[in-house]
Amino acid sequence: MKKFRHELKFYITEQDYSVLRKKIGLLLPQDEYSVDEQGYLIRSLYFDNVHDHDLIQKNNGIFRRKKFRIRTYNYSDSVIRLEKKSRQGEYILKSSVAISREEYESLLNWDYAFLQMKRDPLYNEFYYYLNSYYMKPRVIVDYVREAYVGSMSNVRITFDKELSFVTNTVDLFNNDAVSEEVLDYPKTILEVKYDEFLPDYIRQVLQLDTHNRSAISKYVHCRQASIRYHGI
Repeated sequence: MKKFRHELKFYITEQDYSVLRKKIGLLLPQDEYSVDEQGYLIRSLYFDNVHDHDLIQKNNGIFRRKKFRIRTYNYSDSVIRLEKKSRQGEYILKSSVAISREEYESLLNWDYAFLQMKRDPLYNEFYYYLNSYYMKPRVIVDYVREAYVGSMSNVRITFDKELSFVTNTVDLFNNDAVSEEVLDYPKTILEVKYDEFLPDYIRQVLQLDTHNRSAISKYVHCRQASIRYHGI
């Protein structure tokens, strides 16, 4: 059974990033999606209802909230995941199931019927929100993730760079997609995820108390940038 995990987020400088990536790279291996030492590209299509309910809940600091997204890696359709990220304060729970390229295309064409035929509850829950809350694609979020993983307490350290939103489409596989960065250079996002505890040697290497911890939401940054860009 899945359980909630700790998630801590920090803004760090380019200098901090350069130092920390070298130190953590000596202790932990990079994760399976990495294509080189800089990591890999994550592209996610986020859904929200017509009133931007999830966006408003985040901005209002609601303790319990959720987001649905479809996630891909390195511009490829070999892995397409439907994900729900639930949050309670600093604790997160991510549920994830696979969908095919054909099923993804069906979703973009407002054809959700196949979700009812699936066995995992996440498909059915997504169907419920799409129909009952009129959820629809809102924004594509891009960033480069450099991720390091450890078995003790299932720790995961990520540096997320070049956070951007796509300006001209909500199709993850549109070859003409144009993206625009939303964070001022050289801001990098450090995320620290773990189960029961954060190992002391990781905490010491990262020196978390010296960094600016923040309730960072990539979706909020990109959705708000999209609203400003399009004037709606």
